Amino acid sequence: MSTEHSFTVVLEPQEEGGYTVLVPALPEVVTEGETEAEALANAREAIRAVLEYRRDSGIAIPPDALPEVRRVTVAA
Repeated sequence: MSTEHSFTVVLEPQEEGGYTVLVPALPEVVTEGETEAEALANAREAIRAVLEYRRDSGIAIPPDALPEVRRVTVAA
C-alpha cells in the first residue's frame, strides 16, 4: 500500500539553461532537467526512490519543510 506525500521543491534556473531541483525536507534529493517539466518529473522519481529507501531502511519520512527565502546584500 502506498501513501501520498507532498514536498516543497526549489527550482533553481541555471545560467547555461535548465533547472536544478532541491527538496529541503529531503536533502539527499538533488536533480535537474532541461525544462521545468523534465526537472519536476526527475524530482518526482528521485523523491520516490528516497522514500522507498527510507521506508526499507526504517528511516523516518519527514514532513514537508517550507523554506524561507530572503535576499542578502553584501559588498565584496
